[in-house]
Amino acid sequence: MTPQARVQAAIEIVDQVIASARDDGPPADALVSAYFKTRRYAGSKDRRAVRELVFQAVRHAAEVPASGRAALLPIAGELFDGLGHGPGAESEGEPRAEPGLVPGWLQPLLSPLVEPGEWPALIERAPVDLRANLARITRDGMAAHFGAEPTSLSPWGLRLPPDSAVTADEAFADGLIEVQDEGSQLIALACDPARQSLMVDLCAGAGGKALALAAANPSARVVACDTSRARLVKLGPRAERAGAVIESRLLDQPREAEGLADLTGEADMVLVDAPCSGSGTWRRNPEGRWRLTEERLARLEALQMRVLDLAAPLVKPGGAVVYAVCSLLAREGRDQAQAFLSRHSGFVAEDIPMDVGRLDGMGRLLTPGHDGTDGFFIARFRAT
Repeated sequence: MTPQARVQAAIEIVDQVIASARDDGPPADALVSAYFKTRRYAGSKDRRAVRELVFQAVRHAAEVPASGRAALLPIAGELFDGLGHGPGAESEGEPRAEPGLVPGWLQPLLSPLVEPGEWPALIERAPVDLRANLARITRDGMAAHFGAEPTSLSPWGLRLPPDSAVTADEAFADGLIEVQDEGSQLIALACDPARQSLMVDLCAGAGGKALALAAANPSARVVACDTSRARLVKLGPRAERAGAVIESRLLDQPREAEGLADLTGEADMVLVDAPCSGSGTWRRNPEGRWRLTEERLARLEALQMRVLDLAAPLVKPGGAVVYAVCSLLAREGRDQAQAFLSRHSGFVAEDIPMDVGRLDGMGRLLTPGHDGTDGFFIARFRAT
């Protein structure tokens, strides 16, 4: 492919990313992969170059661009010359995507801790973090194997450069490591897993945090729940690879309480890693800035409240609910924590058992700029 043809391919993919963001469709990575499945003529260098152009364009614009062409003009405008199967020349007054970091409507919703000086870190390329499976291997052993640096906050973590390929490595195949951001590891550590007998991961998804909990305390009972079969089905093979025993429980929405009835008053710890805006993970999914709307945010806040209310009855006296969102928005973090306590007088806030991040209301906030992790709000509530 000529350089111009690569730009044209990137334009076509970004058009798809814009449509997918509007319609809540597949992520940008999946769209890039699908695009090249039907274009076998593109070599590996072409695919890498086009992918880089796509993500440069997505990272460039905080607001949704008018089109893929508008998104690429500020990135590769010198190649808009109509040559080599490339895009035609720029016309006078043609729209160009404006540079930006945080969409204007979201800026006042950020936690006050996330000052503008931190915003560039929100969309920088993220490193590849690994979690050593301490039930089977030491972190030092995995550090030597990968030539990786230990992470500074998680005692389980290792850090590799962005785009490092690890899933083909024998250590991954043998279940000795999992790809997991250091911030996600800290959420599991906030659950104080070594001290628990029964831990419930109420929004388990594909089970990354449930696996971390099981690795930290192999003798504990870990119950991983979700309402999505497509997500939860991925946990089985991952647990088998890691040598972990985890119970999977598919909940029937909106009758989740019925599926959890036998756990009422039994859990030492319930983790609510709730669905959220994903504003803490823009460095991995920069098109997330284009996906979020006020309507979607309101739906997510209502869901967070509902899942927290499902968690509360499961905890036995002295047990804890740990609430986490990969969000930097106060409405999803400190405001939700305050609202939970106002609804549930039988709980009190307590600090997580680690001095990480910064205090934000009743919880702690981790950010890419301050902590080098994805952005997370974490709060812990003890049942009295």
